[in-house]
Amino acid sequence: MADKIIQVRGVTVELEGTPVLHDLSLTVGRGEVVAVVGPNGSGKSTLLRCLAGLLPVAAGSVEVFGGPPVDGPAFWRRVAWAADEPAWYPGLTAREHLELMRAVHGEPRLEVEAALEMFGLAERADAPPLNLSTGQRQRLTLAAALLRPSELLLLDEPERGLDAAFRERLGTLLTGYAAEGGAVVAATHDDALATGARQVFPGNQLTA
Repeated sequence: MADKIIQVRGVTVELEGTPVLHDLSLTVGRGEVVAVVGPNGSGKSTLLRCLAGLLPVAAGSVEVFGGPPVDGPAFWRRVAWAADEPAWYPGLTAREHLELMRAVHGEPRLEVEAALEMFGLAERADAPPLNLSTGQRQRLTLAAALLRPSELLLLDEPERGLDAAFRERLGTLLTGYAAEGGAVVAATHDDALATGARQVFPGNQLTA
């Protein structure tokens, strides 16, 4: 695949002696949205953690941007990650969290006010995250991931807590990210989100 970002070859992962991934191969190029699908326990989150350099593999190889993923500053300048809900800073509002993300990562993909509007948070921008609903906090998490510059977006069940209307909008946002030259890999249970993407089934060890 031309201009590939991810190359996984024959990866096997065991957790506490139990095989989770076995001989899995996957290639993802720029401009692609890939949905990692399957039931709970099929290895979706495990695959994402391998791609993020957070989990070693027992066999095979994982390359991201041409080399092994390393949990360090240089890697995370190019990769945005949204998995578990982040630890929010006490006393900072939703807007201030996004402004902090902008200050840390430099020139953003989205301006803060535009991100607040896009993710339906403008009316709650001055509230601290812990005063937001579960769905609003998830939208803030996604806004922070999509606001900052990156080339690869790794998402673990991004649909959690989102209503049907925003799930549909999320699909459009991810397609737009890929159209700008990035790549998206999302572990998801959402049929609509998966339908618009190339699907990978880690539990069945399909090669894609």
